[in-house]
Amino acid sequence: MEIARLSTRLTSLGAVAQLVNAESVPTVVHVEDADSVIAVASMKDELRKSIGIWLEVSSSYPASLAARDVKTLSWLVELSDVVVSGEHASSHARVLKALLSDDEVNISTDVAVITKAFNRPAPPHSIRVWHLEGTTLVCGEQILPMSAVRRTDAGEITYFG
Repeated sequence: MEIARLSTRLTSLGAVAQLVNAESVPTVVHVEDADSVIAVASMKDELRKSIGIWLEVSSSYPASLAARDVKTLSWLVELSDVVVSGEHASSHARVLKALLSDDEVNISTDVAVITKAFNRPAPPHSIRVWHLEGTTLVCGEQILPMSAVRRTDAGEITYFG
């Protein structure tokens, strides 16, 4: 498996959907100078295939808020992958993944303790939740090391896998 991360700026957003539609591997988008969730949602009418999103989590934007945004976005676009980066990315990814279900959530990590919570409705289809460890993407047993970088009109693409 391979995943591409497109790091772009809001001024290049017009070229992003075209690049994602043409890319042969799943592509996650990170908008450096704007809210990535809102930027990806704004492309919903231009996307012809699934897209992913790269989220920077922190104490001011924890996994619980990211889960709310991911769930909302998943009803607007066909969302295939979410990559969580930032401090304690692995723990945030576990919380985010748990909150993407219709099930009762009981989880304790170093970033959150959640008991007997529900976060409904679940996304309309399953979403792979990855986290960044150094220069490697991790999703359960799947490990994708960074393999290449290239520049495009839409921004910089980093390939993992």
